[in-house]
Amino acid sequence: MLAIEDKTRKAGYGLIIGVDEAGRGPLAGPVVAAAVSLKEKKFPVVIRDSKQLSPAQREAAFHEIYPRAWVGIGIMNETVIDEVNILNATFFAMHNAVRDLIARLPGPRKNDDDFTRGVCLLVDGDRFKPGLPYHYKTIIQGDERVLSIACASIVAKVVRDRMLSVYHRVFPQYGFDRHKGYPTIEHKRAIERHGLSLIHRRSFHYGL
Repeated sequence: MLAIEDKTRKAGYGLIIGVDEAGRGPLAGPVVAAAVSLKEKKFPVVIRDSKQLSPAQREAAFHEIYPRAWVGIGIMNETVIDEVNILNATFFAMHNAVRDLIARLPGPRKNDDDFTRGVCLLVDGDRFKPGLPYHYKTIIQGDERVLSIACASIVAKVVRDRMLSVYHRVFPQYGFDRHKGYPTIEHKRAIERHGLSLIHRRSFHYGL
């Protein structure tokens, strides 16, 4: 999972940032993006696409990623999603995640042209909206092929799952702690019984 990062580094980029998101498909809650730049390449736990890990494995990986990487988080809530659509909200969350990571880096001169030219974003998927002054590459199935993207997928998923568990305490009738807002049969039946909550995305099709 390091071949693409190594190739990118050999191309002259000193700061490589993997970017991924969680929460494009749910009917409720935010979309969360994470940006990860590795300080170390070896982990004592399994690191792969978050969808291939159990919740316990994701939590274990999450706690190992933070001390071994620079991490940034970006969140766009359901209101933004309804206003600009889920794809654009995802791009905005990714932009904010990268900005958050950059702001956490030590040292000044982060706006210098030399610094900017040395940054490359490796973004999961086949589309990305330019909005940052950095070079980027989109990588299909990047969360399976690139270590920093896999780490970003884990961080984004864990952060979002934790948020939905908190929302469950506010709206226990929907079962957010179990389905995390995704369109399961349980979730759709809860919507039929209780209507939409404040965190449901009004612009989505519910198929009820």
